Amino acid sequence: MSLFTPLFVTTVAGLAIGLLVLLLVPIVLRSSIVIVDAYEKKTLTVLGEYRKLLEPGINVVPPFVSNTYRFDMRTQTVDVPRQEAITRDNSPVTADAVIYMRVMNVKRAFLEVDDYKKAVSNLAQTTLRAVIGDMELDDTLNKRQEINARIRQELDEPTDEWGIRIESVEVREVNPSKDVQQSMEKQTSAERKRRAMILEAQGERRSAVEKAEGDKQSEIIRAQGQKQSQILEAQGDAISTVLRAKSAESMGERAIIDQGMETLENIGQSESTTFVMPQELTSMVGRYGKHLSGSDVEEDGDHLESLEFSEETRELIGLDDISEILGEIDAELEANSAIEFEEIDEEPSPAGDDTTDPSQSTD
Repeated sequence: MSLFTPLFVTTVAGLAIGLLVLLLVPIVLRSSIVIVDAYEKKTLTVLGEYRKLLEPGINVVPPFVSNTYRFDMRTQTVDVPRQEAITRDNSPVTADAVIYMRVMNVKRAFLEVDDYKKAVSNLAQTTLRAVIGDMELDDTLNKRQEINARIRQELDEPTDEWGIRIESVEVREVNPSKDVQQSMEKQTSAERKRRAMILEAQGERRSAVEKAEGDKQSEIIRAQGQKQSQILEAQGDAISTVLRAKSAESMGERAIIDQGMETLENIGQSESTTFVMPQELTSMVGRYGKHLSGSDVEEDGDHLESLEFSEETRELIGLDDISEILGEIDAELEANSAIEFEEIDEEPSPAGDDTTDPSQSTD
C-alpha cells in the first residue's frame, strides 16, 4: 500500500493544478481585454503609471495590474445650481444656468483635474455670482445674452487647461426677491395706468377734434345749401318776373292788335279816304311783320328793336340760364301771332270791291 500513496498524491495535485488553470484562464482573459464604445475613450494605467489612451474597439492590456478610466467624448450638460447674488444697485436676485461642454483632451482631463464635471460646475457658480454682482437689476433681467457671453469668456481659460471646451452657457432664470418683485409689479401697474390715461386722453382729444371737424363740415355744407337755395330762389323770382313781364307784354300787344283790327274793320266800312293810324299799332304791326316775313322793318332809317338787358343784369337774374325757356315762350307767341295774322288776311274786304281806284284810297 505504501507504493500507491505517492502516486495518488501526485495525481490529486495534478488535478488541482488543472482545475486552477481552468479557473484562471477566463479571469485572465477578462482582465486583459477591454472593450471601448464608439463615443468614448479610456485611459490605461499599469501599476499606477499612465500608459496610453484606449481607442474604440477591443484593446488588450496587462491583466491584474491595469486600470482604465472612461471619458465620454459627446457634448455633456452640467447644471449650475441656483445661486443668490446681489446686483450693483443692491438688489438681491437668484439665478441658475446650464453649461454645455465637451472633452477635447482626454489626457489633460485625466491628469490635470480630479473631477472635471464638478470642477466646471463650481467654477460656473462663482462666475455667475460675480457677473450678476457687476450688473444692475434691470440689466440682469434684460441682457441675458450678455450674461451668457461673459460667463463663457470667464470659463474658457481655466477649462482649456483641463482639456475641456465650453460650447455654450445659458442662464435659465434670474428672479428678484419677493419685495423687489412686488415693487416691480406696482411700478408696472402704475406705468400701465399712466399709458391707459394717456391713450384715453388722446382718444378724447381726437374724438373732440373729429367732432369739431364734422360740425364744421356740416355748417359749411348747410351754408352752401342755404346759399344755393337763395340763388335758386332768386333765379326763380327773376324767371317769374321775366315771365310775368313777357306775359303782360304779350297781353298788351294782343289787346292793341285786337283794337287795331277793330279799327281797321271800321276804317274799311267808312267812306272817308283819310285815316289816322295809332303809332303803337304801326310799331306792333311792323314788329310782327318782321317776325312773320323775316325781314327788317325800318322806321326813319333805324332798326326797330327792343331794349336789351345789360350783362350785369342778365348775370344777376340768371337770364342766360333760362334762355331756352324764354325761347320756347317766344316761339309759342310768334306761332300764335302768325295764326292770328293769317286769319286776318283771309277775311274778305268790307267794301266788297277789289277794283277800287287806287287814287281814291288816299288823299
